[in-house]
Amino acid sequence: MSHRVVIVGPGAVGARAARQLLVSDQVEDIVLVGRNVDRTRELARSFDDRVRVSRWRRELLDQADVVVLAQSDPHRRVAEYALERSVGIVSCADTLADVQSLLALDAEAHERGTAVIVGASFAPGLSCVLARHGAAAFDHVIEIHVAKYGTGGPACARRHHNALASDALDWRDGVWRRRRGGSGRELVWFPDPVAGKDCYRSAEVDPVLLQPGFDSVQRITARVAATRRDRITSRLPMLRQPHPEGALGAIRVEVRGLVGTTHETVTYGVIERPAVAAGAVLGVTALRYLAARAHGDVVDRFGAPGVSGLAERCVDTSSFLDELAVRGVRAAVLEQSV
Repeated sequence: MSHRVVIVGPGAVGARAARQLLVSDQVEDIVLVGRNVDRTRELARSFDDRVRVSRWRRELLDQADVVVLAQSDPHRRVAEYALERSVGIVSCADTLADVQSLLALDAEAHERGTAVIVGASFAPGLSCVLARHGAAAFDHVIEIHVAKYGTGGPACARRHHNALASDALDWRDGVWRRRRGGSGRELVWFPDPVAGKDCYRSAEVDPVLLQPGFDSVQRITARVAATRRDRITSRLPMLRQPHPEGALGAIRVEVRGLVGTTHETVTYGVIERPAVAAGAVLGVTALRYLAARAHGDVVDRFGAPGVSGLAERCVDTSSFLDELAVRGVRAAVLEQSV
């Protein structure tokens, strides 16, 4: 079965998601919707004839099988239009405000029998899949700690800048606790060549998307790598122009839990340009949704109604990670430091 996909926001991440989708023969037609139509048409010329360009119109969703949201603007408005038409939604939203506004659509998504998959990016996204993958090693998951380094492009860099100035949400002993952004310095070891970086609390989405998927978890935290200048200037306007595509990035996901009565820890790391990894996760997630829509969920829950992140959707994490590896995004088990 062939499907039609609408991608809103063909920037650094959305364009890469389109390339991932075009690898599959599941996709018959992709409509790219961008603010700058001329620039979007120029991008479309680098694809095959399955890709076309349009200005935003609600009617684009009438024949769509899934809408992929990758724009820097808030995703809620387009998500509401898609829900009205019972069109599946895959969003790479990675700000607390945006994700929480999408999660608030859960009742409507259930009522319409529509799947809304949020945070399908690098972190959140791949970080959520790795946390779920690690959880399989334990009888009970007690703690999950996520750290990330690097940004995926100008919009991502601006979000990182703003998040450092905003309160973080930590999950601890059954309640949400607000922590000051830029506090809680911790030296985190990422895969080489990134290696050790000072990381700080930040208004990250990972805890919000991870917590519903782990009943026994007592602590969930998320930190970002930052320099002293990043922290000092985070409450000021961003003065330096971000790199247009982002540079090398990394994530680290540490899962702690019980095997019987023994405390164990497993840690995963990924090193990749964030926009590349995010585009791959976004594209693979959309393809998983389309497969679920066509054949019904057999193992994973990509087609299940409601709003949730990948920690709740992705049950068969091994095949998801294998598919990402084929596309050049590889995770590794990290050795624990003594």
